[in-house]
Amino acid sequence: MLASIGRDAPDELWCLGDLVGYGPRPNRCCAVVAERADVCLIGNHDLAVLGRIDLEVFAPDAAESALWTAGVLEAEPRAFLESLAPQGARDGVGLFHASPRDPVWEYVLSSDVAQAALAATEHGVVLVGHSHVALRFGLQDGTLALGAEGSEVELARGRWLLNPGSVGQPRDGDPRAAWLLLDLDAGRAIFRREPYDIARTQAEIRERGLPEPLAARLGHGI
Repeated sequence: MLASIGRDAPDELWCLGDLVGYGPRPNRCCAVVAERADVCLIGNHDLAVLGRIDLEVFAPDAAESALWTAGVLEAEPRAFLESLAPQGARDGVGLFHASPRDPVWEYVLSSDVAQAALAATEHGVVLVGHSHVALRFGLQDGTLALGAEGSEVELARGRWLLNPGSVGQPRDGDPRAAWLLLDLDAGRAIFRREPYDIARTQAEIRERGLPEPLAARLGHGI
């Protein structure tokens, strides 16, 4: 994944949160992001692992995985997560784990919610995560659409809310890792996908004794 991103030679890497909570290598994931990302947000699963959100509000599989992660998380990755916030801004772009209205919990999965989210901030471009679905919403036409691989957004055409999708657990039917190339100088954003060794990750999830659905869903992108 990082090799794929490196081919585009971006000036910075931004992470919108949920570093831990589902995957089998939480310490390694935190270490890599801490080293490579110029901006990182905290997500609801990160907060759950830190004990700052009650696990009862999560689905059983997610709660079990968060509990396991909390038990294996080492001091340095924990301190890194504790230092993060669920929202921020960089180069005039609004960054939110979930949405401008609720940076931790709100899912932006409809045009109405996307429009309300943009109304809650003055940023011309807003990036959100949380849903694991690559999405694009332009205020000028009011349409929410999937961010298909290779599709481009002309940022000069009004205000935009964009979701890069998920690196570790996409939920849009495409199991490949998803990310977004944002070129502010050129005024465009490009949705990217990158294959990775899903079978290896599934095997590691099972080796840790984590819930089987967390492994199985990776092969389907759901």
